[in-house]
Amino acid sequence: MVEPYEAVPYDVGGLLDPFKPAKVGPEERKGGGGFRPDLDRPKEPLELYPLESLKYVGVMTRNKVSYAIIQVDGTLYQIKIGNYMGQNFGVVVNVSESDVTLRELIQDSAGDWVERTSTLLLQEKGAK
Repeated sequence: MVEPYEAVPYDVGGLLDPFKPAKVGPEERKGGGGFRPDLDRPKEPLELYPLESLKYVGVMTRNKVSYAIIQVDGTLYQIKIGNYMGQNFGVVVNVSESDVTLRELIQDSAGDWVERTSTLLLQEKGAK
């Protein structure tokens, strides 16, 4: 025996429409984490290169300030704390005998700017 069809009302009055454009992307947040790169600042020469292509080849000290010697494409550059390098708004925060430490700003999946620490190690003699 076949049971008679009984219609069930489909009421979505209180539910959010999942296909609305405002609901498909990440939620907008007020504040955005507080970090923002300075896009009006003039770019420094080493910001044209990805961090992986830069080599830390030496360090020197003048007037109690340490300068890292960075090599890229056969050219040497002197950088110190406060200089920028790499393509992720990386600012040099420390220069030591063994490494150069940078604080970079990258965007996360929600579009907020977050800080990341990267390190360039001193290249051994003969290493390529």
